[in-house]
Amino acid sequence: MGNSTVIVEIDKLDQFLDRYEVRQGMLIQILLDIQSEFNWIPFEAMDRISKRFQIPLSQIYRVASFYKAMSLTPKGRHLLRVCLGTACHVRGGKRIMEKAQQFLALQGEGTTQDLKFTLERVNCLGCCALGPVMVVDGEYHGHMTTSEVEKILEPCQ
Repeated sequence: MGNSTVIVEIDKLDQFLDRYEVRQGMLIQILLDIQSEFNWIPFEAMDRISKRFQIPLSQIYRVASFYKAMSLTPKGRHLLRVCLGTACHVRGGKRIMEKAQQFLALQGEGTTQDLKFTLERVNCLGCCALGPVMVVDGEYHGHMTTSEVEKILEPCQ
């Protein structure tokens, strides 16, 4: 990544942080908003928050690493979750996961190199009767088959 990209990101981050006032209890909301805006929480963002709002970096890191909704590594634009809980597993969830990995050229969970997709395994989505279930950008797809995986993911490319 070149310096000009970093400068643009820092400028974008500073503009983003200008929206906030220093108030007790705002840290979680700021981090959630950064996650939503950038798809992850870079170290530079935590460092900027620390300096700007006089919050210890260790506290920011503790909060950002605690919540599943926040990620300290880059996430793709499209979040794909495959349920491998008991009900989905016995109905073929593992095959759905393998097909998604094949389609995305991933060896396991993770983010594609082009940052288009992040694939995650989940243990339960709370809709066991629809298993196997795959969720793409918050949209649930139940009774999945391996042939449907490509049909659902191709429009996202």
